[in-house]
Amino acid sequence: MCQFSPGGSGSIAAVNSEVEHIWSQISAELKAKIDEPTYLAWLEPLQVLELTVDTLTLLAPAHSVRWVTDRFGALLRECTTRILGSQVALDLTTEAASTSDLRGRSDRSANSSLLAPELRHTQGRRGDSTIVPNPKLTFDQFVIGDCNRLAHAAALAVAEMPGQAYNPLFICGPPGVGKTHLLHSIASLLSAHNPGLAVCSTTSEAFTNDFVAALGSSRLETFKARFRRADVLLIDDVQFLERKTKTEEEFFHTFNSLHEVGSQIVLTSDRPPRDLQALEDRLRERFQAGLVADIHPPDHATRLAILRKRAHSDQIERPAEAVLDLIAQRVRTNVRALEGALIRIVAFSSLTRRSIDEALALEVLNGLYPHTQCEPHQGAYSIDDIQEAACKHFSISSRELLSTTRSARVAWPRQVAMYLARELTELSLSAIGEHFGGRDHTTVLHACRRTTDRVSSDLSSQKAVDSVRVSLHHNSRDRGA
Repeated sequence: MCQFSPGGSGSIAAVNSEVEHIWSQISAELKAKIDEPTYLAWLEPLQVLELTVDTLTLLAPAHSVRWVTDRFGALLRECTTRILGSQVALDLTTEAASTSDLRGRSDRSANSSLLAPELRHTQGRRGDSTIVPNPKLTFDQFVIGDCNRLAHAAALAVAEMPGQAYNPLFICGPPGVGKTHLLHSIASLLSAHNPGLAVCSTTSEAFTNDFVAALGSSRLETFKARFRRADVLLIDDVQFLERKTKTEEEFFHTFNSLHEVGSQIVLTSDRPPRDLQALEDRLRERFQAGLVADIHPPDHATRLAILRKRAHSDQIERPAEAVLDLIAQRVRTNVRALEGALIRIVAFSSLTRRSIDEALALEVLNGLYPHTQCEPHQGAYSIDDIQEAACKHFSISSRELLSTTRSARVAWPRQVAMYLARELTELSLSAIGEHFGGRDHTTVLHACRRTTDRVSSDLSSQKAVDSVRVSLHHNSRDRGA
């Protein structure tokens, strides 16, 4: 029943209809701030329970009280303050809280710290979670751009409504673009707002190792129970299941077992299901049966936003925008490398006691990422352009590049050309392979991985790849002149 606490100096004297009228005003403010589906799903179910001199108490469904508290707490406080003033706090509770408990809270004095415009909630005992997600990898810390908007929206929908939105959800993209971040974000949100769910998060490598260990120790039933009783299964780097016949078969049965009962499945991979040619057809078909959401390397604006977010979360004094822009120009494809460059500059500044300016940033970045005047982007160059630039830089012929020879003098330039073709064109792995003497997609994938490893660990390799990029830019500019 809705009521005001009576009496007391400064208490609000009104009848129940007036309380409802006040809540209708707050609800109108809420509707104006968010989209209608979100309001109907999460805020419309709220009911006004009590209004005292210092607190407005709302009743929320038990399953959503924590989510509403964390996701819409600031908005609820803002709208309540607009209608009632900052002296009234907001309290969210569930039916589990007794009327006597609520009335006991009504006797708070006007000097209580609870008068601050804060949102609190009362909820029963939390269940146990089977995972411990990385607290730094949450949806709040994920920077959204055109390159990842679909994947982010799908992951958030899955976390809010596991088993009901997209099942399975297959997130794919090259290394370092945020796939694992989204997995941890899903796990973190589920842990906070659906603690009773059994959530199992692992990598395909760990799944394989555990399966092999279970076979060797006669604990296969225990292994099956661990995964097949999960309400949510999160698997990272599922591409590593390729060519592991026994593990593929076990995962196939695990997938079917979970999907049949409506458990949520989320998978990540470095490429879409259609390119996992070494995987069994029946698994590929199941991966494609849900939503396939790809993530591309971040564009310049997104890279800048990532740098700003990282500086803020690490409590780094915000570098000048020109410094962040310089980092974003040099580091283009990998978010981890992007953040690493910022950390390196900050560390260099601290060790040398110099301020973070463009001169310092250039000094640090020039040793890692040679200067390029223009940012290459996907679709800017053809395979022929890339092959020609690679041959010229490494002093080999086009015939040698496309030949079957595996000598180091030719293999490395070929790998660089394949790597850049994957980065700078919109062609699939198989299509790229066709342009390199009819090679298959696995050869191209190996070349990309090999080049990524060398670039990240060897400065001369990084310079070689960037030199080919620079020549591509110059050639393109000369043609356009």
